[in-house]
Amino acid sequence: MFPIRRNRRLRTNDAIRSLVRETYITPNDFLVPLFVVEGKGVKEEIASMPNYYRFSLDLLKEEVKLLWSLGLKSVLLFVKVDDSLKDNKGTEAWNPNGLMQHAIKTVKEVCPQMLVMTDVALDPYSSYGHDGIVEGGKIINDATVEALAEMSLSHAEAGADFVAPSDMMDGRIIGIREALDQSNLIDVGIMSYSAKYASAFYGPFRDALDSAPVDLIDVPKDKKTYQMDFANRDEAIKETEMDINEGADIVMVKPGLCYLDIVRDIKNNFNVPLAVYQVSGEYAMLKAAAEKGWLDHDAVMMEQVTAIKRAGADIIASYFAKDVVKLING
Repeated sequence: MFPIRRNRRLRTNDAIRSLVRETYITPNDFLVPLFVVEGKGVKEEIASMPNYYRFSLDLLKEEVKLLWSLGLKSVLLFVKVDDSLKDNKGTEAWNPNGLMQHAIKTVKEVCPQMLVMTDVALDPYSSYGHDGIVEGGKIINDATVEALAEMSLSHAEAGADFVAPSDMMDGRIIGIREALDQSNLIDVGIMSYSAKYASAFYGPFRDALDSAPVDLIDVPKDKKTYQMDFANRDEAIKETEMDINEGADIVMVKPGLCYLDIVRDIKNNFNVPLAVYQVSGEYAMLKAAAEKGWLDHDAVMMEQVTAIKRAGADIIASYFAKDVVKLING
Protein backbone atom coordinates (compact mmCIF):
# COMPACT_ATOMS: atom_id res chain seq x y z
CA MET A 1 0.00 0.00 0.00
CA PHE A 2 1.34 3.42 -0.94
CA PRO A 3 1.83 6.06 1.80
CA ILE A 4 -0.91 8.64 2.30
CA ARG A 5 1.63 11.16 3.51
CA ARG A 6 4.22 11.96 0.83
CA ASN A 7 6.64 14.56 2.16
CA ARG A 8 8.16 15.01 -1.27
CA ARG A 9 5.05 16.93 -2.36
CA LEU A 10 6.48 19.86 -0.43
CA ARG A 11 9.76 19.62 -2.34
CA THR A 12 8.34 19.43 -5.86
CA ASN A 13 9.59 22.79 -7.14
CA ASP A 14 11.22 26.00 -5.98
CA ALA A 15 7.90 27.75 -5.44
CA ILE A 16 6.64 25.24 -2.87
CA ARG A 17 10.08 24.85 -1.28
CA SER A 18 10.25 28.61 -0.77
CA LEU A 19 6.72 28.73 0.59
CA VAL A 20 7.37 26.17 3.35
CA ARG A 21 10.99 27.11 4.08
CA GLU A 22 11.61 27.49 7.81
CA THR A 23 14.77 29.61 7.86
CA TYR A 24 15.42 32.77 5.85
CA ILE A 25 18.52 34.93 5.72
CA THR A 26 18.15 38.72 5.56
CA PRO A 27 20.54 41.68 5.94
CA ASN A 28 19.14 42.18 9.45
CA ASP A 29 20.81 38.95 10.57
CA PHE A 30 24.35 40.26 10.21
CA LEU A 31 26.96 42.03 12.27
CA VAL A 32 29.88 43.05 10.04
CA PRO A 33 33.42 42.87 11.47
CA LEU A 34 35.64 45.74 10.29
CA PHE A 35 39.41 46.06 10.69
CA VAL A 36 40.86 49.56 11.05
CA VAL A 37 44.47 50.75 10.66
CA GLU A 38 46.31 54.04 10.89
CA GLY A 39 47.19 55.99 7.76
CA LYS A 40 45.41 57.49 4.82
CA GLY A 41 44.16 55.87 1.65
CA VAL A 42 44.88 52.42 3.09
CA LYS A 43 42.91 49.40 1.94
CA GLU A 44 45.09 46.35 2.68
CA GLU A 45 43.92 42.88 1.76
CA ILE A 46 44.53 40.38 4.55
CA ALA A 47 46.63 37.62 2.99
CA SER A 48 44.94 34.78 4.86
CA MET A 49 41.46 36.27 4.33
CA PRO A 50 41.07 36.84 0.57
CA ASN A 51 38.88 39.78 -0.39
CA TYR A 52 38.77 41.09 3.18
CA TYR A 53 40.57 44.30 4.10
CA ARG A 54 41.97 46.62 6.70
CA PHE A 55 40.81 50.21 6.22
CA SER A 56 42.26 53.55 7.22
CA LEU A 57 39.73 55.98 8.65
CA ASP A 58 39.11 57.84 5.40
CA LEU A 59 38.29 54.65 3.50
CA LEU A 60 36.36 53.27 6.47
CA LYS A 61 33.82 56.01 5.71
CA GLU A 62 33.24 54.66 2.21
CA GLU A 63 32.95 51.09 3.44
CA VAL A 64 30.37 52.06 6.06
CA LYS A 65 28.31 53.90 3.44
CA LEU A 66 28.40 50.83 1.22
CA LEU A 67 27.32 48.54 4.05
CA TRP A 68 24.39 50.80 4.87
CA SER A 69 23.32 50.93 1.23
CA LEU A 70 23.20 47.12 1.22
CA GLY A 71 20.94 47.08 4.27
CA LEU A 72 23.68 46.09 6.73
CA LYS A 73 23.06 48.12 9.86
CA SER A 74 25.57 46.89 12.45
CA VAL A 75 29.36 46.78 12.60
CA LEU A 76 31.89 45.31 15.02
CA LEU A 77 35.13 47.30 15.11
CA PHE A 78 38.66 45.96 15.58
CA VAL A 79 41.89 47.94 15.34
CA LYS A 80 45.46 47.10 14.41
CA VAL A 81 47.78 49.31 16.43
CA ASP A 82 51.45 49.99 15.95
CA ASP A 83 53.87 47.93 18.03
CA SER A 84 55.26 51.12 19.56
CA LEU A 85 51.91 51.67 21.31
CA LYS A 86 51.73 48.23 22.90
CA ASP A 87 52.55 47.40 26.51
CA ASN A 88 51.65 44.72 29.03
CA LYS A 89 48.68 46.65 30.44
CA GLY A 90 47.29 47.70 27.06
CA THR A 91 47.04 51.33 28.15
CA GLU A 92 46.55 52.56 24.57
CA ALA A 93 43.15 50.83 24.67
CA TRP A 94 41.61 53.72 26.62
CA ASN A 95 43.45 56.59 24.96
CA PRO A 96 40.63 59.05 24.11
CA ASN A 97 42.55 59.91 20.94
CA GLY A 98 43.29 56.30 20.05
CA LEU A 99 42.51 54.56 16.79
CA MET A 100 39.43 52.75 18.12
CA GLN A 101 37.98 55.94 19.55
CA HIS A 102 38.51 57.73 16.23
CA ALA A 103 37.01 54.78 14.36
CA ILE A 104 33.85 54.90 16.46
CA LYS A 105 33.46 58.61 15.83
CA THR A 106 34.15 58.15 12.13
CA VAL A 107 31.39 55.59 11.71
CA LYS A 108 28.90 57.69 13.65
CA GLU A 109 29.86 60.80 11.69
CA VAL A 110 29.24 59.23 8.30
CA CYS A 111 26.26 57.07 9.32
CA PRO A 112 24.72 58.07 12.67
CA GLN A 113 22.16 55.25 12.55
CA MET A 114 24.75 52.50 12.12
CA LEU A 115 24.92 50.35 15.25
CA VAL A 116 28.52 50.34 16.47
CA MET A 117 29.89 47.53 18.59
CA THR A 118 33.51 47.46 19.70
CA ASP A 119 35.92 44.69 20.55
CA VAL A 120 36.96 44.82 24.21
CA ALA A 121 40.11 42.78 24.85
CA LEU A 122 43.72 43.72 25.41
CA ASP A 123 45.37 41.51 22.77
CA PRO A 124 45.60 44.17 20.00
CA TYR A 125 47.28 46.48 22.54
CA SER A 126 49.35 43.91 24.43
CA SER A 127 53.07 43.53 23.92
CA TYR A 128 52.49 39.84 24.70
CA GLY A 129 49.49 39.32 22.40
CA HIS A 130 47.26 38.19 25.26
CA ASP A 131 43.74 39.29 26.19
CA GLY A 132 44.92 40.11 29.69
CA ILE A 133 47.81 41.40 31.76
CA VAL A 134 50.71 38.97 32.15
CA GLU A 135 52.42 38.53 35.51
CA GLY A 136 54.62 35.67 36.66
CA GLY A 137 53.86 33.58 33.62
CA LYS A 138 50.10 33.86 34.14
CA ILE A 139 47.26 35.95 32.76
CA ILE A 140 45.97 37.74 35.85
CA ASN A 141 42.23 38.15 36.06
CA ASP A 142 41.12 40.99 38.33
CA ALA A 143 43.57 43.66 37.18
CA THR A 144 42.63 42.76 33.60
CA VAL A 145 38.93 43.27 34.40
CA GLU A 146 39.74 46.76 35.68
CA ALA A 147 41.55 47.51 32.42
CA LEU A 148 38.64 46.16 30.37
CA ALA A 149 36.20 48.36 32.27
CA GLU A 150 38.39 51.39 31.55
CA MET A 151 38.54 50.40 27.90
CA SER A 152 34.75 49.98 27.72
CA LEU A 153 34.18 53.41 29.26
CA SER A 154 36.46 54.97 26.67
CA HIS A 155 34.58 53.28 23.81
CA ALA A 156 31.21 54.30 25.23
CA GLU A 157 32.30 57.90 25.68
CA ALA A 158 33.45 57.93 22.05
CA GLY A 159 29.96 56.89 20.94
CA ALA A 160 29.83 53.08 20.87
CA ASP A 161 26.34 51.61 21.20
CA PHE A 162 27.58 48.26 22.52
CA VAL A 163 30.86 47.02 23.91
CA ALA A 164 31.76 43.41 23.14
CA PRO A 165 34.17 41.87 25.68
CA SER A 166 35.92 38.95 23.97
CA ASP A 167 38.52 38.24 26.66
CA MET A 168 36.85 35.49 28.76
CA MET A 169 38.07 36.86 32.11
CA ASP A 170 35.91 35.93 35.09
CA GLY A 171 33.64 38.72 36.29
CA ARG A 172 34.32 41.12 33.45
CA ILE A 173 30.63 41.61 32.57
CA ILE A 174 29.64 42.86 36.02
CA GLY A 175 32.84 44.94 36.14
CA ILE A 176 32.02 46.62 32.84
CA ARG A 177 28.31 47.04 33.64
CA GLU A 178 29.03 48.71 36.95
CA ALA A 179 31.62 51.02 35.38
CA LEU A 180 29.20 52.07 32.63
CA ASP A 181 26.30 52.62 35.02
CA GLN A 182 28.39 54.61 37.47
CA SER A 183 29.33 56.91 34.60
CA ASN A 184 25.65 57.30 33.65
CA LEU A 185 26.19 55.32 30.43
CA ILE A 186 23.23 53.12 31.21
CA ASP A 187 22.05 52.85 27.60
CA VAL A 188 25.32 51.36 26.35
CA GLY A 189 24.82 47.62 25.91
CA ILE A 190 27.11 44.63 26.39
CA MET A 191 27.45 41.80 23.92
CA SER A 192 29.42 39.17 25.77
CA TYR A 193 31.52 36.49 24.12
CA SER A 194 30.06 34.08 26.66
CA ALA A 195 31.15 30.77 25.13
CA LYS A 196 34.41 31.56 23.37
CA TYR A 197 36.47 28.47 22.77
CA ALA A 198 40.24 28.08 22.53
CA SER A 199 39.99 27.30 18.85
CA ALA A 200 42.48 26.73 16.06
CA PHE A 201 40.15 28.62 13.71
CA TYR A 202 41.35 32.09 14.79
CA GLY A 203 44.66 32.14 12.90
CA PRO A 204 43.73 34.50 10.03
CA PHE A 205 42.13 36.96 12.48
CA ARG A 206 45.36 37.15 14.43
CA ASP A 207 47.18 37.84 11.17
CA ALA A 208 44.72 40.66 10.52
CA LEU A 209 45.50 42.40 13.83
CA ASP A 210 49.01 41.10 14.50
CA SER A 211 47.70 39.90 17.85
CA ALA A 212 48.96 36.33 18.21
CA PRO A 213 50.57 35.45 21.57
CA VAL A 214 54.32 35.93 21.51
CA ASP A 215 56.60 32.92 21.93
CA LEU A 216 58.56 33.67 25.11
CA ILE A 217 59.66 31.29 27.84
CA ASP A 218 57.84 33.11 30.66
CA VAL A 219 54.60 33.82 28.74
CA PRO A 220 51.80 31.34 27.95
CA LYS A 221 52.01 30.34 24.29
CA ASP A 222 48.25 30.00 23.88
CA LYS A 223 44.99 31.25 25.40
CA LYS A 224 43.81 28.00 26.95
CA THR A 225 43.90 29.30 30.54
CA TYR A 226 41.04 31.69 29.80
CA GLN A 227 39.28 30.60 26.60
CA MET A 228 37.14 27.47 26.91
CA ASP A 229 38.23 23.90 26.24
CA PHE A 230 36.64 22.88 22.93
CA ALA A 231 35.77 19.47 24.41
CA ASN A 232 33.29 21.02 26.88
CA ARG A 233 29.57 21.51 26.42
CA ASP A 234 27.96 21.96 29.85
CA GLU A 235 30.51 24.64 30.71
CA ALA A 236 29.07 26.87 27.99
CA ILE A 237 25.71 26.91 29.77
CA LYS A 238 27.37 27.88 33.04
CA GLU A 239 29.43 30.66 31.42
CA THR A 240 26.40 32.05 29.59
CA GLU A 241 24.18 32.00 32.67
CA MET A 242 26.81 33.87 34.66
CA ASP A 243 27.15 36.55 31.98
CA ILE A 244 23.38 37.04 31.79
CA ASN A 245 23.18 37.36 35.57
CA GLU A 246 26.00 39.91 35.48
CA GLY A 247 24.18 42.09 32.94
CA ALA A 248 24.98 40.91 29.40
CA ASP A 249 22.34 42.08 26.93
CA ILE A 250 23.47 39.74 24.12
CA VAL A 251 25.48 36.54 24.45
CA MET A 252 27.73 34.93 21.86
CA VAL A 253 29.12 31.56 20.82
CA LYS A 254 32.46 31.59 19.01
CA PRO A 255 33.41 29.93 16.63
CA GLY A 256 30.35 28.95 14.61
CA LEU A 257 30.10 25.78 12.58
CA CYS A 258 31.91 23.39 14.93
CA TYR A 259 29.81 24.63 17.86
CA LEU A 260 26.22 24.50 16.58
CA ASP A 261 25.32 22.07 19.37
CA ILE A 262 26.36 24.79 21.82
CA VAL A 263 24.28 27.36 19.94
CA ARG A 264 21.17 25.19 20.23
CA ASP A 265 21.84 24.40 23.90
CA ILE A 266 22.05 28.09 24.76
CA LYS A 267 19.01 28.95 22.64
CA ASN A 268 17.01 26.28 24.45
CA ASN A 269 18.09 27.41 27.90
CA PHE A 270 18.02 31.22 27.77
CA ASN A 271 15.67 33.85 26.42
CA VAL A 272 18.24 36.46 25.38
CA PRO A 273 19.51 37.49 21.93
CA LEU A 274 22.16 35.06 20.78
CA ALA A 275 25.04 35.94 18.45
CA VAL A 276 27.32 33.50 16.66
CA TYR A 277 30.70 34.47 15.24
CA GLN A 278 31.54 32.73 11.97
CA VAL A 279 35.26 33.17 12.39
CA SER A 280 38.21 33.88 10.13
CA GLY A 281 39.29 30.26 9.77
CA GLU A 282 35.82 29.28 8.59
CA TYR A 283 35.94 32.10 6.05
CA ALA A 284 39.45 31.26 4.87
CA MET A 285 38.71 27.56 4.39
CA LEU A 286 35.81 28.20 2.06
CA LYS A 287 37.71 30.84 0.12
CA ALA A 288 40.64 28.46 -0.37
CA ALA A 289 38.46 25.52 -1.39
CA ALA A 290 36.46 27.66 -3.81
CA GLU A 291 39.65 29.05 -5.36
CA LYS A 292 40.74 25.46 -6.02
CA GLY A 293 37.38 24.72 -7.62
CA TRP A 294 36.60 22.11 -4.97
CA LEU A 295 33.44 23.81 -3.65
CA ASP A 296 30.74 26.09 -5.02
CA HIS A 297 31.51 29.24 -3.00
CA ASP A 298 28.06 30.83 -2.94
CA ALA A 299 26.15 27.59 -2.38
CA VAL A 300 28.33 26.54 0.56
CA MET A 301 28.34 30.08 1.99
CA MET A 302 24.55 30.16 2.05
CA GLU A 303 24.34 26.67 3.50
CA GLN A 304 26.71 27.66 6.30
CA VAL A 305 24.99 30.89 7.35
CA THR A 306 21.59 29.20 7.13
CA ALA A 307 22.83 26.39 9.37
CA ILE A 308 24.02 28.94 11.93
CA LYS A 309 20.67 30.71 11.96
CA ARG A 310 18.74 27.41 11.95
CA ALA A 311 20.72 26.32 15.02
CA GLY A 312 19.40 29.35 16.92
CA ALA A 313 21.48 32.42 16.11
CA ASP A 314 19.67 35.76 16.19
CA ILE A 315 22.80 37.59 15.05
CA ILE A 316 25.58 36.32 12.79
CA ALA A 317 28.96 38.06 12.89
CA SER A 318 30.43 37.05 9.56
CA TYR A 319 33.06 38.09 7.03
CA PHE A 320 30.64 36.80 4.40
CA ALA A 321 28.00 39.41 5.27
CA LYS A 322 28.48 41.55 2.17
CA ASP A 323 28.74 38.53 -0.12
CA VAL A 324 25.56 37.04 1.30
CA VAL A 325 23.56 40.25 1.06
CA LYS A 326 24.67 40.96 -2.49
CA LEU A 327 23.60 37.44 -3.42
CA ILE A 328 20.18 37.58 -1.79
CA ASN A 329 19.54 41.10 -3.08
CA GLY A 330 20.31 39.90 -6.62
